[in-house]
Amino acid sequence: MLVPVTLVIVLVLLFSLVNPPITLTMWQEHGKYGRLERSWMPLDDIAPVMARSVVAAEDANFCLHWGFDVTAIRAALEDGGARGGSTISQQVVKNVFLWQGRSWTRKALETLITPLVEIFWSKRRILEVYLNVAETGEGVFGVEAAAQRAFGVPAAKLSARQAALIAAILPAPRSRSAAKPSDRVSRRARAIADGAATIRADGRAACFED
Repeated sequence: MLVPVTLVIVLVLLFSLVNPPITLTMWQEHGKYGRLERSWMPLDDIAPVMARSVVAAEDANFCLHWGFDVTAIRAALEDGGARGGSTISQQVVKNVFLWQGRSWTRKALETLITPLVEIFWSKRRILEVYLNVAETGEGVFGVEAAAQRAFGVPAAKLSARQAALIAAILPAPRSRSAAKPSDRVSRRARAIADGAATIRADGRAACFED
C-alpha cells in the first residue's frame, strides 16, 4: 500500500513542474488512430478567452473551490446523474493519473488524489494541464491541436467564438465538431461565450489570469 501512495505523491509533485509526457487515454487512442495530434502550449501561449471558455463550460466556480464543487455535485445527484458534477481539477486527475469510464474504484482514487493536486499545483497549473491533455477529437488532444485542426490558427489566436466552439465539444469530442458545429453545439457555444464574459466580469477568472 505504501509504494502506490508514494508513487502517486511523487508523480503529483513531478507534474507540478514537468509536463506529463503521455496519459493512459492518449496511449489507448494511439493504438486506434496511430500518431496523435497534440502540441503542448504554456498557458501564456493560449488565448485567455480559451481558458475562460473552458472554465465557463466545465467548471464556472473553478477559482472558488478546493477541488470539489459541492453545489455542482448536489445538482448532478438531484438530476439523477444525467449530468456530471466533476470539476476541472477532478478531470485533470482522471486524465493524467487514472483512466476513463465509470467505476467506484476510479472515482474513489480520483477523490483521494484531487486534494493532493489542489495542494501542490496552482490553479494556473491545473488549468494549463487540462487545456493540454483534454481530448478534443479523435486522436486529438489539447486546445492547440484543436485550434489548428478546426480553424487553422494557433491557440494563441483563437477568437471568442472559436474558443467557445472548442469548449462546446469537450463533453463529447468524438461526436461533435468545432469546425462544422451542429445547431446544438452552436447554441452551447453562444451560452459558453456569455459565460466566459461573465466570469471575467465578476472575478471568477482571477485565479488563472494575470
